[in-house]
Amino acid sequence: MARMYYQLPEPEPVRHVRHDRPAVAIGNASLLGVGYLMLGRRAWAVATALVTIGLVVLLGTVVPGVWFEVLFLVWWAALIAHGWYLAGKPSRAAAVRRPRLLALLMAVPVVAAVGYVRFDAARVEDSIVEARDGGDCGKARSALDRIWLGHTIVDGPMTVRSERTAQACDRLAKTKETLEIAASRRDPDGLRSSYHELAAVLTDLPGHDKMVGTVLDGFLGSLSGRAPCDLAELTDWLRKRPASRNLLDRSADVVPKIAPAALAGCAEKMAAAADWNGAKGRYQQLLDQYPGHALAAKAQEGVTQATRQLELSRLATLGSNYCTTPATYSGAAPYAKGTTNRAVVHHPDKSATPQIEKLPAEWKADNTQAVMVVCIGAKEFGAAVRTCRYRSLSDSRIQNVTFNKMAFTVKAYELRTGNVVIDTRVEVGGATCPQLITGFEGSVLSDKYVEPSDADIRTAFAPIFTS
Repeated sequence: MARMYYQLPEPEPVRHVRHDRPAVAIGNASLLGVGYLMLGRRAWAVATALVTIGLVVLLGTVVPGVWFEVLFLVWWAALIAHGWYLAGKPSRAAAVRRPRLLALLMAVPVVAAVGYVRFDAARVEDSIVEARDGGDCGKARSALDRIWLGHTIVDGPMTVRSERTAQACDRLAKTKETLEIAASRRDPDGLRSSYHELAAVLTDLPGHDKMVGTVLDGFLGSLSGRAPCDLAELTDWLRKRPASRNLLDRSADVVPKIAPAALAGCAEKMAAAADWNGAKGRYQQLLDQYPGHALAAKAQEGVTQATRQLELSRLATLGSNYCTTPATYSGAAPYAKGTTNRAVVHHPDKSATPQIEKLPAEWKADNTQAVMVVCIGAKEFGAAVRTCRYRSLSDSRIQNVTFNKMAFTVKAYELRTGNVVIDTRVEVGGATCPQLITGFEGSVLSDKYVEPSDADIRTAFAPIFTS
């Protein structure tokens, strides 16, 4: 049986299209695979978008560096070159109408946005650098607050550099506070740790010298407003601080400018509180460390005053023990023969007190006015003056009674030097043989002392005080 056949139409030939190379390259410059979509290569476009997103995420989350930026630029250039290359081959994909316009609409906003953010990042960094070079952490923080994720993505190294400035400002703010606390408490350990941290910032974060200098200058500038004794202790620490061969060593340059006045002021305050040891120490420190300073003469007077006050305090403490442990008072006038030498008088024998108290007032003085310290020993019998006969009223017994001078050992010390200037024995005469004397019934009458008058006492002791 015969079969019927009909003629099939000729298949249409495959049409190969050549794409606009610049358009594809520009489309890929968007980093979103637009050029690949123009070529009909959807898989390439999806892969490109995923890789770009991954790189952007890494830029925003990991610590970026120049190498990462180079990698991103290589990726961008590779996409452009690859799109240019593929567009040069014939393709079955339908041609896109107005490809360049479409590519520009996709790529230009991306490139423009990246360029603007990059430009803004540069402006922010300029502000940070200006603040850093000016030592102004306040301005630096204001600039740092302007950094956002876009800056991190398009200029990662800038954010790393800026982060170092942020770290420096944070550390310096804490160190400034620590310095203030340590200074107010006069805490050497706190000062030492604060200076160690300033040195660490210089070492760990190079380029922030001016900011460290601002904190240091602020601390040094605040010293002059402190109490003199606080300031004296702080300058003591600064003067003894070992040199570190960096800008922190300029602390030592400030000390000679403020320490002398602090030492003098502290010494005056101690003197007003009768802390003479402390006052003398500070005055002497001023003389030792700054001998040519304008306050040196005042310090010398202060040392003299404090020394004399300490000597007077020593004399007051000794009291009558001076006679066994002589001391000096440098403020006393020198002993001079042929004139009246006023004295502090010590006498342990209370039975002789009535006679000693009759010494003329013009011969006596306190420690501040005395020339000598006169030590009068116990009363003893001196030379016999007269023997008289007495009859007892009760039993008519007759006894002889001898009346003797009062004898005292006397040693005088020059108060200025503590040297012995007089070592003698004084005998005081007086009236003898009164009409009545007393004694125990039936006992033998003992020898008696004469009864000296004021004139007798003055005559006997005059050579001690006036010759």
